Amino acid sequence: MQIDHQIQQLSTASMSETLTVYRLSDRSSYPAIIPAKADRYWMDIKFGGWPNRCLPLLIANQNGWMILNDHDVEITWTGNAGLDALKFEFPKGRRSSTPQSMFGGGIVTWTFPYLFRTPPGINLWVRGPANIPKPAVAPLEGIVETDWLPYTFTMNWQITRPGKTVIFEKDEPICFITPVRRYEAENLHPVIKNLDSEPALKAEYDAWHARRLQGIAKSGPEGTQGEKAVADQGQYIRGEGLDGKRVSEHQTKLRVPAFEELEPAPSSMD
Repeated sequence: MQIDHQIQQLSTASMSETLTVYRLSDRSSYPAIIPAKADRYWMDIKFGGWPNRCLPLLIANQNGWMILNDHDVEITWTGNAGLDALKFEFPKGRRSSTPQSMFGGGIVTWTFPYLFRTPPGINLWVRGPANIPKPAVAPLEGIVETDWLPYTFTMNWQITRPGKTVIFEKDEPICFITPVRRYEAENLHPVIKNLDSEPALKAEYDAWHARRLQGIAKSGPEGTQGEKAVADQGQYIRGEGLDGKRVSEHQTKLRVPAFEELEPAPSSMD
């Protein structure tokens, strides 16, 4: 059985599409790219782990790869629009993915020593790390056609509070990449209907809503974190309908693979 399982894994891997990241040459180092993890500090520590019961949050946290900052940097925006309005301090020296001011207006730009290439028809959604809020700065998002692009893209953050020093620590995620299939939103036909026109679906919703109101009444002001939280409110996590039947292809965890190193980095080839 174990051999059959290994053969099945190899067969699946051979049929899978490939995301290739090419290292650019003549760079001193290369920031790490890792599978995104489910855990978040504020979910685990600040709220005692209760947000980990929210499966949509956990799936969003894992849906792609993170590029990690490879040095400590402190950035202050004077509030002016010019390129010289950003002040950078590198307490422990600079590395390969040094941020810079390229656009003005308090926008911090990272360039990476990588060229990304996706399979035909698949873009990369380039954004900040999911569900990691950061004071005084916000990530800007872009969707890039990396199936043909012969050059790199940038990751940008907008500082929102002039005079406030923003710190990006070493190994902090600064970029989140997620593959998205082109034309996906355009190929859907969006419509709006009244729930009353779907009696079976409305009956399910009404049953869920009644159960939800009972749960709120039992838990009281302490909410879902209280000791009186209703134990039977985990249908979504279990992928169960109100009748207790499991839905097919329900995901409770993403298993995003790590990048496989096929060649040594250019700086270490000698």
